[in-house]
Amino acid sequence: MRFAKSSGFYGRTLLCAAAFCFAFSGFASAFEQGSTKENLEARKHPMRFSWIACEPHCGSWISAVGLVTSETPKAFNDFAAGRDLTGATVVLDSGGGSVNDAIALGRRWRELGVRTTVGASVVVKTVAGDRAAVLPEAYCESMCVFVLLSGKTRYVPERAHVRVHQIWMGDRADDARAASYTAEDLMIVERDIGRLAKYTFEMGGSGDLLHLALSIPPWEALHELSPAELRSANLMTTDRVADVLPGGEVVEAPVADLVTKPVQDRFPGITNAPAAAMMTGQPTKTAEAESAGHAAASAASDRPQ
Repeated sequence: MRFAKSSGFYGRTLLCAAAFCFAFSGFASAFEQGSTKENLEARKHPMRFSWIACEPHCGSWISAVGLVTSETPKAFNDFAAGRDLTGATVVLDSGGGSVNDAIALGRRWRELGVRTTVGASVVVKTVAGDRAAVLPEAYCESMCVFVLLSGKTRYVPERAHVRVHQIWMGDRADDARAASYTAEDLMIVERDIGRLAKYTFEMGGSGDLLHLALSIPPWEALHELSPAELRSANLMTTDRVADVLPGGEVVEAPVADLVTKPVQDRFPGITNAPAAAMMTGQPTKTAEAESAGHAAASAASDRPQ
């Protein structure tokens, strides 16, 4: 997966599809320096949805940031009320979450025929004025990967981080090897693995994706998918950003002219705006399988159960 490059500005070129802009390494590193603690925390909270619209100069997309919880399918339905989201693009930045709720959200998105990608929504200040944009330096981990799979068209930028691991009991993911498990616990995990496998094939994913995810136990670091693995898992259906937001163009822009900040109420139509993506730090291990009597499916391993 390679971005287009022109006039020797590789690493300093802003690739835009209308307002949908993926920044190269020089631009992304400038944003990393402005990353705040709030930015880092955003992905650990329940998923929030924002409609990013800046007509007449920009296109529109849905920003989805945070963990999938039991409330997420309803939150999306509430967000979608009164909007025609058929064929919309969803930009994901998430540490994963609940297996069954992620499956429900993914099926809802497939019904709408949405397109999916990974990125952090920001405001870019250029010589031509402010633009809503998407930085590729973002994360889609664990069950987020299966939500990404729900897109009818799927694009993963080169600098995005797509990571997988096993599903596990949320209340025992911190010290999975030392924990105790009952026969009922094992039944729940195996049941959810079956549901996940069925969903994966429904969405057009491959057995390679399940094999990769189910091979990484919770006491190991998440496995980041390589470009070849993204392809073999069928997580990418296109190499062109224009296929998730048509009308792409390459805009030359020196780094000094590009200033970024998290999207706030700067453009018409932006509501429930999230903080931007986590750019640094260790991958979040998201514990997803529900245990009986526990609402632990959406909790990350670095959060108390």
